[in-house]
Amino acid sequence: MSRKIKLIWDFRGPNAQKTAEHHCLHLSEFSTLEKLPFHEIDSQKLSDFYSIAYLIIDETNMLTFRDALKPHRGEVAP
Repeated sequence: MSRKIKLIWDFRGPNAQKTAEHHCLHLSEFSTLEKLPFHEIDSQKLSDFYSIAYLIIDETNMLTFRDALKPHRGEVAP
């Protein structure tokens, strides 16, 4: 069984949440156009000036997503 990987994009500033939400649209469009499977795409507000957009995928697809989308960081998803 493959591990799940959470690819993360960080957004800071007064418009961080809106930017993260908009970035999720692009992540979804990319996955659909390229016919790449994913588990979850969402955003999370961590403070008034810091939000993230994230994509959870199987480790087997990590290189494809990472090389094409250039996430800021990644971690093993729970």
